Amino acid sequence: MRAPEARRGLELHPGAWWLWALGLATAASRTTNPLLLTLLCAVAGYVVAARRTDAPWARSYGVFLKLGLAVLVIRFCFAFLLGSPVPGSHVLVTLPEVPLPDWAKGVRVGGRVTAEGLVFALYDGLKLATLLICLGAANSLANPARLLKSLPGALYEAGVAVVVAMTFAPNLVADVRRLRAARRLRGRPDKGPQAVLQVGLPVLEGALERSVALAAAMDARGYGRSAQVPRAVRRTTTLLTLGGLLGMCAGSYALLSAEGAAYGLPVLLAGAVLALAGLRLGGRRSVRTRYRPEVWGVRAWLTALSGAAVGAVTVAAGGAFPGALHPPAVPLTAPELPLWPAAGLLLGLLPALVAPVPATQTGTSRGTSPHQEKEAAQ
Repeated sequence: MRAPEARRGLELHPGAWWLWALGLATAASRTTNPLLLTLLCAVAGYVVAARRTDAPWARSYGVFLKLGLAVLVIRFCFAFLLGSPVPGSHVLVTLPEVPLPDWAKGVRVGGRVTAEGLVFALYDGLKLATLLICLGAANSLANPARLLKSLPGALYEAGVAVVVAMTFAPNLVADVRRLRAARRLRGRPDKGPQAVLQVGLPVLEGALERSVALAAAMDARGYGRSAQVPRAVRRTTTLLTLGGLLGMCAGSYALLSAEGAAYGLPVLLAGAVLALAGLRLGGRRSVRTRYRPEVWGVRAWLTALSGAAVGAVTVAAGGAFPGALHPPAVPLTAPELPLWPAAGLLLGLLPALVAPVPATQTGTSRGTSPHQEKEAAQ
């Protein structure tokens, strides 16, 4: 049962990482309990630390952590300076209130700052930060190039645009780190406004060079070619795809809302079936072939199902523990930790045990010889 080394043919399917992260994000969207949200962040961070590689996109997790922290601080500052819609009786400080015209009625700047309003802002900001951290975990664990290769033929063109957009931020972070290290080696400062301005131009130049190289590679590989299909097949494909996507959107919205959890799952499944049928028909227009297609194995199923189980446990706990999953800010009370929903969140740790171990984390501790280490490095 020990996880194997992530060699070619044994690597985890990148779609499994995204399904796992979406399950964690679903759980984060169903609660405002800071204890559960912190536990979700810890689960995502542990899996990333256990299964992250040295690839450029794997370094983007720290950026998402900082972005989540920035969102939390901004939400807290807005509640402090602009007030909160939550009424409260525990006044912490009273700021000078700026008079506003009549057309801005209902908006205030300054005034009373209550503990209830700040606690409500903390819960709300932590929820959004957890969503960003969950998506950042998928972005750092899933190989975007392999994810593009496993997309259906009907989504190939759109998938290229998405993958290019997803890899822009990790490559940008890698370029900034490389240039800052080069400046330190030359004895130049790598912090401050002047250093940022001097690093910005080489970073933009590198992004432009990558764009030109990508365009040349796509043109050399015949990107954009399509086969001729009958008009009836095209219309059927459009109807199935649009209907399926609308059903998936409606089902996802129902699952994320508190009232529509009962009918959200059937609508989501029906939309997924229609969308898959449309994508299957639409794939006839694609004339490309796959070299070494991605394999969805048992470990990918376990990873995806662990994320789905986390989301399902949180959805089911919404009816059993409504007060624990959404602790009120008024009256001001300490949040409770529901035991079995918290234990359900720990199911998200399963990929840290079953997912293949990156080659950089194996080494001599798993019995490899120096010759094997040399071959792995090559």
